[in-house]
Amino acid sequence: MEKKLIYLFCSAGMSTSLLVSKMRQQAEKYEVPVIIDAFSETWVTEKGPEADLVLLGPQIAWKCSDIKKLLPNKIVEVIDPNLYGKIDGLGVLKAAVALIKNKSS
Repeated sequence: MEKKLIYLFCSAGMSTSLLVSKMRQQAEKYEVPVIIDAFSETWVTEKGPEADLVLLGPQIAWKCSDIKKLLPNKIVEVIDPNLYGKIDGLGVLKAAVALIKNKSS
């Protein structure tokens, strides 16, 4: 798999920063070729088009359909609230990789 960009968006960009850190640790450990970053939802229109995968924090799940319309050629999904709540970097990373692989197959 070539290097992929995974961007996480949430209300302020703060709550996902710890999750991003955990995801990066797991990606490095398992040599998954990804770049992972977190942003405030206000950056979706600017940063979203660069991403291979857009993940939304559960607190902005209600915006998912609007964001999918803004980014029609991108994979846009809400992070599983259970994984998000546990700050499960490996679980979210596995789900992200699966979404990217499903899109490319």
